[in-house]
Amino acid sequence: MSLRVEIIPCRTDNYSYMCIDSENNAFVVDPSEFIPVDNFIKKNNLNLKYILNTHHHFDHVGGNIELKEKYGAKIVGNKNDKDRIPGIDICLIEGEFFKFNEYKAEIIDIPGHTIGHIAFHIQSENIVFTGDTLFSLGCGRIFEGTPEMMYQSLNKLKNLPENTRVYCGHEYTLNNALFLESVIKDNDLSEKIESLKELYEKKQPSIPTTIKAEKKLNFFLKSNEENFKNHLNMNKANDLEVFTYLRHLKDTF
Repeated sequence: MSLRVEIIPCRTDNYSYMCIDSENNAFVVDPSEFIPVDNFIKKNNLNLKYILNTHHHFDHVGGNIELKEKYGAKIVGNKNDKDRIPGIDICLIEGEFFKFNEYKAEIIDIPGHTIGHIAFHIQSENIVFTGDTLFSLGCGRIFEGTPEMMYQSLNKLKNLPENTRVYCGHEYTLNNALFLESVIKDNDLSEKIESLKELYEKKQPSIPTTIKAEKKLNFFLKSNEENFKNHLNMNKANDLEVFTYLRHLKDTF
């Protein structure tokens, strides 16, 4: 049986993700706040077993303690960030696996947004939870790491199988698309913007995206492409310089 992933909108634009097996056992990824997640659990009669955190920011761990106290769920996070993940029980590092019944999620280090940021990649289900590193049509701000860290982290994710579904931490897609269009006009991007506007009017999420879709349209994954460099008049720049320039533009957009 496949693992079902349900989106739980939280706060202003956060997404938490409830992953449910055939027997209603579940784990939640990045519970931003307690009430929406608790309501979803009660409505669907779920047995919450685990809480997974991609990083320590409050809008990703805000529901940790209350959910742990109410349901006895174990909290899973990066061993190297254990002092900043509230209530952490299970500490993992890159290359290790979080196991949930027959499913297992590989831990991938993706620093940049924060030093201790990780992704959870469930290869058998073609799923990756990327937190605030890879967004649909964008990437996260660099708060603790360096542009080089973020660039290398995005390359790790870019190299996942193209059919991998990407579940990120926020609904930023339309804003990201408008930024990309301000950099380079692109017919595919213009069509995407129109479809996103329709989704937003219907209050529907733009997530998940896929690695294939991001490689096609997300400029933050194109820093190594000569055609892209030429469009920016940066054909003599190295890949990291192109990425850093693009990230700077987004920071001031």
